[in-house]
Amino acid sequence: MKVKPADRTSNVQEYYFSQKLAHIDQMRRDGADVINLGIGSPDQPPSDNTISALIAEAKKSTSHGYQSYRGSPALRIAFSQWYKKYFKVELDPDDEILPLMGSKEGIMHISMAFVNPGDEVLVPDPGYPTYSSVTHLVSGIVRKYDLDEKKGWPPDLEALEQSDLSRVKLMWVNYPHMPTGTKGSMTLFEKLVAFSQKHGILLCNDNPYSFILNKEYISLLAVDGAKETALELNSLSKSQNMAGWRIGMIAGHNQYIKNVLKVKSNMDSGMFLPLQIAAVEALNNPDSWYDTVNTVYIRRRKIVEEIMEILNCKYGKSQVGLFLWGRIPEDIINCELFIEDILNKAHLFITPGFIFGKNGERYIRISLCASEKRLMEAKDRLLKYKE
Repeated sequence: MKVKPADRTSNVQEYYFSQKLAHIDQMRRDGADVINLGIGSPDQPPSDNTISALIAEAKKSTSHGYQSYRGSPALRIAFSQWYKKYFKVELDPDDEILPLMGSKEGIMHISMAFVNPGDEVLVPDPGYPTYSSVTHLVSGIVRKYDLDEKKGWPPDLEALEQSDLSRVKLMWVNYPHMPTGTKGSMTLFEKLVAFSQKHGILLCNDNPYSFILNKEYISLLAVDGAKETALELNSLSKSQNMAGWRIGMIAGHNQYIKNVLKVKSNMDSGMFLPLQIAAVEALNNPDSWYDTVNTVYIRRRKIVEEIMEILNCKYGKSQVGLFLWGRIPEDIINCELFIEDILNKAHLFITPGFIFGKNGERYIRISLCASEKRLMEAKDRLLKYKE
């Protein structure tokens, strides 16, 4: 290569699932029927009214131009009403909400808006890998903090208090938590807000899993004074079965939102209006919508629990979200080799926990985003694999 890539690319690798999906695609081209239980991509459709709204708006000749960088007023109002109804949080739709093209992009926007080279960023271990990779891309310093199953997977704030926090600028939290399925609580959020206020840290909660196998809807922003020190990301990817539509949001103090907008407005040219109008419909789905979606996940979850038991993995029954997280047996020496063996012999892909950090090395994660028929087939394959 005559032109060398930017130094920042040496600090990150291609996303694990990008590489693994390419591997699975090659196996399928070679004739293998691979069942993919690794990715949390909802396979149920959005509500009918959501799709109808997209079609109707797309047919209008006036719907195809550039849109506001701040999102349509209708979408911001819908997000505001959604937060008030389910999270009991008041958000000003004019300046405390910013629609995004997916919350994953929001992680980059926030990091670019607040993290200077050399700033430290607290990242959970285990946790979503993008928190670390984005921090590296903006030349921040990743500082992992441990989550421990024996303690229920909360941040150990007392341990952090005993360390030097003078260079910490931002802290990522994610409750309900991925990959462990831990719910979180208002007590935990209150402690986190107090911690961030004390040390001048921007606290960011990534909150896309609240509606999956869960009815205890809580937001970090419900804590008194949270807006002064915190932001929250949310998404329609999981809650409304709209992962490929790329619709999310960020909420918080208007000054924080203004700074994020400085970055966002230089990175995109607004979201397609029919998507925004359809999102308004999705956000107005009745409670029965979530019940219907979760009825399917409840049935699938039972089969996935059986799969965990076939693999002799231990798991918590109280987990929420799109996955089941389980600890592998002690006699399995290497989780990655274990997963690869299952893939190669049973043509079944399960996510190894090490991709979420060192504290995930003895765990696996199984997605609920497959039909009951495919899950039963996966179960049968594993029974044969274990023979």
